[in-house]
Amino acid sequence: MLEGKAVIGETDMLQTMQQDALDLAAKALDFFDVTDATEIARLIKKEFDGAYGPGWQCIVGTDFVSFVTHCSGCFIYFCISSLAILLFRGSAGPEVETSHFAALETLKA
Repeated sequence: MLEGKAVIGETDMLQTMQQDALDLAAKALDFFDVTDATEIARLIKKEFDGAYGPGWQCIVGTDFVSFVTHCSGCFIYFCISSLAILLFRGSAGPEVETSHFAALETLKA
């Protein structure tokens, strides 16, 4: 595992979910080398999908930029040494009302 404490950059998760994310990152770093970013991301995503339902996305690396839409309460960005981890549950934005679909069907007819 990488030596050093995790530093949370940004989050809107509950404290328990934050701790789960940090613990899973530590677990992943026990199993995989820091250069194995894909496997680290896969483990964290899979565990969060199992614990909190599907739709989680995980990005791991030393240099990346992101701009994502996420569900409220489901976002954390943190660093452990030089490794950055972004974990969030994806969202397509506000739900579309079914009446909009009915109007589209009327236009097609």
